[in-house]
Amino acid sequence: MSLPALPHNNSRTEMRKALIRLRMEMHRQEIRHESAQLLQPLQRVRGMTQNLQGGFGIKHAPLWGMAAVTLLGFLTGKGAKSGGTSSLTRLVRLGTTLGPLIKLVMQGSSRNH
Repeated sequence: MSLPALPHNNSRTEMRKALIRLRMEMHRQEIRHESAQLLQPLQRVRGMTQNLQGGFGIKHAPLWGMAAVTLLGFLTGKGAKSGGTSSLTRLVRLGTTLGPLIKLVMQGSSRNH
């Protein structure tokens, strides 16, 4: 917050320029204040999600969410064919889909220890 310097000579034009600079600075501060108030709910939500992930110690929460949805889809899904798929085929598809995620989790746990 740097206020413009007042002119040393007291001419009318210099005083007007200084007044305009002060008004412009006041408008800038008003805009900063209003934008901070508008962004406050968004920052609260961001803080809540970071606290939620940090509080439970979940590093890759979105990956875990995707893995849970994929697992539920494989376990409860019907198959695209009319006869459905066998449980062995479903488990093989589940393993190949979740393989990279399991590898990522195993690498993360080995770095922590």
